[in-house]
Parts: sequence; C-alpha cells; structure tokens
Amino acid sequence: MAINNSKVVVGGLVSGLVMNVFGFVINGMLLGKRMEAEMAAVAPSLQGKGMTGGIIAARVVTSFVVGILLVWIYAAIRPRFGPGMRTATKAGLVVWAFGFLFYLDWLYVDLMTPATYAIVSVVQLVSVLVSAWAGCKLYTEDGAATMA
Repeated sequence: MAINNSKVVVGGLVSGLVMNVFGFVINGMLLGKRMEAEMAAVAPSLQGKGMTGGIIAARVVTSFVVGILLVWIYAAIRPRFGPGMRTATKAGLVVWAFGFLFYLDWLYVDLMTPATYAIVSVVQLVSVLVSAWAGCKLYTEDGAATMA
C-alpha cells in the first residue's frame, strides 16, 4: 500500500508542534542557559548566538521537518511492524538515535559536558517519543485502521 503523503504531513506537523513545545520549555527555559554557558566557556565567540530570532525561527522550522520525517519513517515501516504505538516508538527511536549520534561532535570538541549531553539526550528522547506517538496516531492509510 502506498504512503498517504497528506497524512504524513498532518501527523508530521503535529509531531513538530510537540517537539517545538518541548524545545521551548526544555532548551529555552530550563537548559538553554546551561548549554550556552558551557559552549561559551570553550568558544567565547558563541556567546549569545544561540537565541537570535533567525536561529529560533530556523529551529522551529527544523522541528517541523523532523516531525514530518518521523511520521514518514513510521509510514514506511508500518507495513512490516504493524500500526500502533510500538511502531511509532521504533520510528521515534530511529530519529532520536540519529540526532544523538550526529551531536556527539559537541562532546568531542568539549562544547558540552558529558553530564549536560546526557541530560539533553534523555530529554530529547522523551520529546521525540511523545512527538512520535502524537504524530503517528494521526497517520492512516486509505481503508486501514487507525493506530490503537
């Protein structure tokens, strides 16, 4: 069965919205200052560059794109694993793992302490899983049952 692209976009936008809410609360309000201070301690030229309007807008758009990709992955693996939360969790874990691995460079160049990286990684895991559950719940294929 073909992927229902309109449902991928709808579910992906919901998933991205959830990621943006988590990002605002966690990165913006709770961990943002800590992360910025650690980066500025190593690279003073980064001071204040993480929260400009342009950067925030780019991060919001990026979260929506990641949400759409997450639901697309769910739609792609759904025929093999079946509809439901377990498959949505698998799709979320794939997205989280790629992000975790991609940002390991921050540890390699000491832009972030291992403790902060661990905290951010766990928070992002929760964010991606909740986003996957929300966005993938909306994904259906023509004539198929919705996620249980």
